[in-house]
Order: sequence, then structure tokens, then C-alpha cells
Amino acid sequence: MVSKQSFTNKRRIIVSLAVSADGFIARSDGAIDWLDRPWPKDNYGMDGFMASLDTVLLGGRTYREAAGRGGGFGKTMKYYVFTRHPPANAPKGVEFVNEPVKAFAARLRGQPGKDIWIMGGGGLIASFTDANEVDDFILSVIPTFIGEGVPLLAPARRTVPLTLQSVKHWEDGVVQLHYRRTDPESGAVVGSVRTSGSE
Repeated sequence: MVSKQSFTNKRRIIVSLAVSADGFIARSDGAIDWLDRPWPKDNYGMDGFMASLDTVLLGGRTYREAAGRGGGFGKTMKYYVFTRHPPANAPKGVEFVNEPVKAFAARLRGQPGKDIWIMGGGGLIASFTDANEVDDFILSVIPTFIGEGVPLLAPARRTVPLTLQSVKHWEDGVVQLHYRRTDPESGAVVGSVRTSGSE
């Protein structure tokens, strides 16, 4: 008999992203201009979330777009970039990987550390989701339709049951939905949950 929730000290793998009201994480060309908006004082909870992490996972396109916008890497986080075509030289704190998701996730979860953030994109999120290696989905829904773009998950035939953990909302209309992945057979929440005092 599987308990309704599993409590372990394993590092969680978390997808946390802003999505448009029609379910996209970027325009078709990668633009995220629709995210330009005044942020509230609590930064939509990002400060606390970032403090819970020490590792970030990105797909190749997301990495290139972040680097093109002048994103800093390796200062406080370890970055892993999934790509079949790594550049000759990696910036400090960035490791390029081309490894099966299951093996990579097991290796990462087995190491001591904080939680792990899948920053994007849709192909990488889909690969980890389909391998049952995403514990939490934290989706900040922006009250804007963009019509077309990059979906949260790369298209495929799949069913992924989720259990709602919390809902937060802000005066500007942003709603944050926190889901944990649910085992379709047992109904158990399968995302690992840190116990108090764990590192």
C-alpha cells in the first residue's frame, strides 16, 4: 500500500516557469516580451524559490537565448545544458551534457545539494516529464494571450496526472499554481518532499 504522500530527503526536480494564459512559455521565435511588466515587492516568490536551489537545467536553445540576453552563469548555481552540439569551451559553472534523462536524474538526485530547477525549454521539460523525473510544476500564469508560441511541454501523446498543492495570486492578475506529479495507478503524490532540517 502506497501512502498518499512520500517524504524523503531526495533533491526535488522542479519545473517553475511563467506561462501565458493560453499555455505558452515563449513566442515561436523565443521572444518573451509579454513578460515585461512591473514586478510586485515579493518578486512573485522568486527570491525564496531561488534560495532553495543550487542547480539549473536548460535546453540548448534556452541556454543560447539566455546567454544572448547577457545572462550570468556559474555565480551561485551549477548549470547543466542538454545539447547534442556543445560548444568547444564552456563558461565557468556550466556543463554541457548529452546523457539519458533517467541516468542523469539518478546521478544528480544521488548527490548532496539543494533542489534542481528545470528552467526550460519545452523539449527538455517534456523529456524529464515523460521519464517521470519531474516532481513539481510551479506555473505562474500571466494574464496575457499570445496566440502561438512554444508550449510548456513539447507535443506528444501523454497523460500526466497532477495534484494541486497551492494557489497564490497577485493584484496584477498573475496566478501561481503549484502541482505535484501523481502516480496514475495508486493516486499517490510521487514528488519527493524535503523533511525539515534536510540540506
